[in-house]
Amino acid sequence: MSLSLAFIEQIAEERIRAAQENGAFDDLPGRGKPLDQDDDAHVPPELRMAWRVLKNAGCLPPELEAEREINTAIELLSAMTDEGERYRQMQRLNLMITRLNETRRRPVRLEAQQLYYDKIVARVPLNKPNT
Repeated sequence: MSLSLAFIEQIAEERIRAAQENGAFDDLPGRGKPLDQDDDAHVPPELRMAWRVLKNAGCLPPELEAEREINTAIELLSAMTDEGERYRQMQRLNLMITRLNETRRRPVRLEAQQLYYDKIVARVPLNKPNT
């Protein structure tokens, strides 16, 4: 996360916390009631029936399906012990992440980070200062 984004999130969190302490959220409609999980107010009226059919069938938008596959691949990677297989899985995972980032409709911030850090740290020897 970039420094400016973290700063903005910190300001937003502080303002939300101050508003909570001042009681700004105490009289909101629905307070204390569970959220409606089937709320389709964000879906245009002409698409609601199709959206509900797809949702009931367990279909996900392509971006969410790709994120699910990436999370499954990460879980598999963490359980692998064979170094060669881990490397192949990491390459596959990075390709999946790259494809997901390329298909996003919003500017790419690379929310899904590729997994190079651990691999680089394992391969690069540390230079120790001469004492």
